[in-house]
Amino acid sequence: MLQALTINISRFFNKGHERSVRARKNIFRSVLLKVGSVAITLVLVPLTIRYVNPTQYGIWLTLSSLITWAALFDMGLGNGLKNKLAEAIALNEPEKGRVYISSTYAIMAVIGLLMFIVFYFINPFIKWTSILNVPDDGSGYLNQVVLIIFAFFCFQFVVQLINTVYAANQAPAKTAQLNLIGQVCSLVAILLLIKFLPGSLTWLVMVMAGVPLLVMLGGSMLAFKGDFRSLAPAISVINFKSARQMLSVGSTFFIIQICALVMYESDNMVITQLFGPKEVTTFNIAYRLFSVVLMFFVVVITPFWSAFTEAFTKNEFEWIKNALTRINKLWLGLSLCTILLTAISPWVYQVWVGKSVSVPFSLSIAMCIYIITLIYQAIHVQFLNGIGKIKLQLYLGIGTSIINIPLSILLGKWIGVAGIPLANALIFVIMGIVFSTQTNRIINRTATGIFNR
Repeated sequence: MLQALTINISRFFNKGHERSVRARKNIFRSVLLKVGSVAITLVLVPLTIRYVNPTQYGIWLTLSSLITWAALFDMGLGNGLKNKLAEAIALNEPEKGRVYISSTYAIMAVIGLLMFIVFYFINPFIKWTSILNVPDDGSGYLNQVVLIIFAFFCFQFVVQLINTVYAANQAPAKTAQLNLIGQVCSLVAILLLIKFLPGSLTWLVMVMAGVPLLVMLGGSMLAFKGDFRSLAPAISVINFKSARQMLSVGSTFFIIQICALVMYESDNMVITQLFGPKEVTTFNIAYRLFSVVLMFFVVVITPFWSAFTEAFTKNEFEWIKNALTRINKLWLGLSLCTILLTAISPWVYQVWVGKSVSVPFSLSIAMCIYIITLIYQAIHVQFLNGIGKIKLQLYLGIGTSIINIPLSILLGKWIGVAGIPLANALIFVIMGIVFSTQTNRIINRTATGIFNR
C-alpha cells in the first residue's frame, strides 16, 4: 500500500507538460515554506506589540507602507526584467538574460543611491508627527526612525532583484525559502530584544527591516555562485541600451505600480488620518489573519506569471486555458475557506492577540469580501501581466486609483474602519469583470483594439 501511495505521489508531481510539472513542484515546496512563514507571522505580531505597544506598532506599519511608495522609482524595471528574462530563458538565450540582469542591477543601484541622497536632505523638513497623527515631542525622533527605514529600503531596492530572477526562472519556492529564513531570524531577534532591551521603535525597525535584508543579500550571493552562475551579474556585460527594451514594457508597469500602491498602500494612511495609528494595528490584525488565504493563493499563482510568458511566446493556448480553469476552481475553494475563516475569526483573535487588540466582526466581514474579490481579479491580472497585454489595465488602474482614496474616506466616515477594505472590494469587482472579459477574448483569439494591447 505504501508503495502504491509513493507511485501515485510520484505520478502527480511528474506527469504532464514539463511546465505544469515545474509549477506543481514549486507550488508544493512553496506551500510547505509558506506554512512556516504564516506560523511565524502569527507569532511575531503579538510579540512585536508586546515589545512596543499597539500605537508604536501602528506607526511602524504605517511608515513601512508609506516608504514602499519609493518603489515606484524603479520605473517598472523589475517587472520589465521579469518578462524579458523569461523570454530569454524560453528562447534559450542565457547570455542575453545575463545582460538584462546586470544592466538592471546597475540602474537600480544608481536609482537607490540617488533616492537616499535626496531623502537625506529633505527628511528634516518633513513633519512626520502630523503625517502620522501623533503628538510632537520636539525631538525629531520620528525623522531619525524614518531615515533608518528608508536606508534599508534603498538597499533592498537593489537586493530584492533576486526574487525577480527566481520568478523569471519559474522557481518562486526559492523566494519563499529566503522569506522563511528571514522571518525565523527576525523572530529570534525580537525574542532577544524582549529579553534584553526596553521597548524601542528604533530597535524594532532595525530588526524588522534589517534582518530579512541581510538574509536576502546572502541568498543572492549563493544563488549567483550556484544554480544561476550563468546569469550572474557582471560589470563587463552591463549594457544600458538593453534597459530600453525592458523599459518599453516596464514604463507601463511603472504607471500600473503607482495605481496599485494607491490601492494597497494608502489604507494605513487613510486610517491613521481618520481614526489614529492605533486603529492601523486593528486593521492590520484583521488583514494578517485573512492574508493567510491570500498567501496561499500567491504561492500558487506566482509561478504562472513566467509560465504564461513562456506559453504565450510558444503559442500554447490550450495549456493556458487549462491552467486558468484550474486556477478559477482554486478561487472557488479559497472563497469558501475565507467565509469559514470569517465565521471563526472572533475566536481566532481571542486566542491569537487576546485582549490587547479588539477587532470588530464588521471588519472581518469586510476583509472577507476584500480577499475574495482581490483574488478573483488577480487571477486575470497575472495572466495579462505575463503576456504583456496591459494597456487596458493601465487605463482602468488610473481611473480606479483616482476614486479609491475619496471612496475609502467616504465609506470610512460612514461605516468605520470596515469601510476601507469595502472601498477596495468595490473596485476589485469592476476590475475582475473587465479583466476576465479581456482574458477570455485573448485566449479565444477574438481580442481586438484595447483588449489586445
